[in-house]
Amino acid sequence: MKIVVAMDSFKGSLTAVRACDIVAEAIRSVLPRLDGARRSQAEVVTKPMADGGEGTASVLMVAAGGQWIPRTVMGPLPDMHVNGGFVWFEEPAQTATAVVEMAAASGLTLLPPERRNPLSTTTYGTGQLLKAAIDYGARRILLAVGGSATVDGGVGAAVALGWRFLTKDRQQIGFGGGELSQIAKIVGPRVAACPESGPVRRGRSMRRNGTDRGVEVLCDVDNPLCGEHGAARVYGPQKGATPQMVETLDAGLAHLARLIRDQLGRDVADLPGAGAAGGLAAGAVAFMNARLVQGIDTVMSQSRLQEAMTDADWVITGEGCFDEQSLRGKVVSGVARLAKATDTKVCVLAGQVLVPAEKYRAAGIQTALACMDNQMQLDYAIANAEPLLDRAARRFATDYLNT
Repeated sequence: MKIVVAMDSFKGSLTAVRACDIVAEAIRSVLPRLDGARRSQAEVVTKPMADGGEGTASVLMVAAGGQWIPRTVMGPLPDMHVNGGFVWFEEPAQTATAVVEMAAASGLTLLPPERRNPLSTTTYGTGQLLKAAIDYGARRILLAVGGSATVDGGVGAAVALGWRFLTKDRQQIGFGGGELSQIAKIVGPRVAACPESGPVRRGRSMRRNGTDRGVEVLCDVDNPLCGEHGAARVYGPQKGATPQMVETLDAGLAHLARLIRDQLGRDVADLPGAGAAGGLAAGAVAFMNARLVQGIDTVMSQSRLQEAMTDADWVITGEGCFDEQSLRGKVVSGVARLAKATDTKVCVLAGQVLVPAEKYRAAGIQTALACMDNQMQLDYAIANAEPLLDRAARRFATDYLNT
């Protein structure tokens, strides 16, 4: 018997690595109840997962043996500085890769609720991390964009990479999504950027379009930049936007999209995934020649999940809340899709299970078990995530493995 544990993080309580360890330990404690022949052949393999959201950098670092390179950069507000960084993979040299997680510089969790205001928050610090990775020698950059505090269309990050966004009076706009409607002219970098600290490795530098490396944006959503399903209307409120702010932000993003189309010849307004991270994904396409990719596919590939699942009986995945969105581009959907190809049974362990059984079974998932019961308060569940996940994992092992 072989069980692969491929858990996502439980937001606010457990990292993906810790969630995998809890489930694996629980299963190993139940396996001895199996008959001796099966017990001697039992194997539990952990593969922490992420989909481009918070924790993606640490998951990839664990999966591929990367190195954390610390950098101090601007936080989500211009008056903030945060201790961020990026993950560096030195080998092979011809594909030297950096993973930049925007949440480390421009993430919502860096701000207390009373300071969350997407009219003012900026991705400038994320741009500083991108520049630092380029100066360090990255030929390939994986940009994880989940968990943002921003709705600035990636303009702040582009400024850090040397782009200018000018008003009618030829003045540089300020930081934040509230400034987007003031842009009249987009001007690309005129000279190669220099590192802010430390030497440029191997003589590499950025070119006029921001970088001559391949940038891949790891998306976990497919929202367009603007409109009813766009960055401002769908995600603005959770970042502190009032209804009036949402209208301002959506109008600013639409204005930016028109300028990008008219002045740069790129159409990003309706590009699936362009609305990720408050439009940072759209900005990466426009200003960094980036490609938008499914974050879960990249993580599964880097961690060699398919190889681990090829001869597995079960794969166990899950997250804090298993809902309808989980079946669209998230970790659970990616693992379930891969399980169909490897003929592996799927179990979801989640804090809450909000998907009807008939729907998740149609997606190829055999069972889904909730850590919470109906009377449990969310705050209690978050505070007790470890024992609750351990209990759910033991229940799965007892009911589905000990037969």
